[in-house]
Amino acid sequence: MATLVVVSCGRRKIWDSAPNTGPTAAKNVYQGSPFKVNREYAETCGDRWVILSAKYGLIGPDFEIPSNYDVTFSDPLTKPISVADLVRQVREMGPHRFDKVIVLGGAHYSERVSKAFAGTDCEIVSPRAGLRTGNANAKVKEMTARCRQKGTAS
Repeated sequence: MATLVVVSCGRRKIWDSAPNTGPTAAKNVYQGSPFKVNREYAETCGDRWVILSAKYGLIGPDFEIPSNYDVTFSDPLTKPISVADLVRQVREMGPHRFDKVIVLGGAHYSERVSKAFAGTDCEIVSPRAGLRTGNANAKVKEMTARCRQKGTAS
């Protein structure tokens, strides 16, 4: 079986520093250090990885984001993607292909991924949940280093 890594999106986007940038692959949109650390883990250790965008849901790294947006799970007025839509995306993804889902994001992301995968046999692991950004980044960097040593996700 395989491990799916879900990386949370981020507030800082490429358009903040380069406003004239056109449509961009999701893996290149988010500019914050948590995203970069999480992306490195996902690319190194996961069998497959996706980004959980508050606007678009579970998207592949090459999903093209047309322009800047400001949607967050912590503010319902920004109209984040619904849990029902995330459940639909999980079904389309084929959750039976994964035995483990590693969520690299805070509590809002972990909660939504858990709900989206409810009723599947996937084990959900959220190593960043409850940690401050610096501690969470350090933990994910350690996980990446262990993964490189072992050659498997941890």
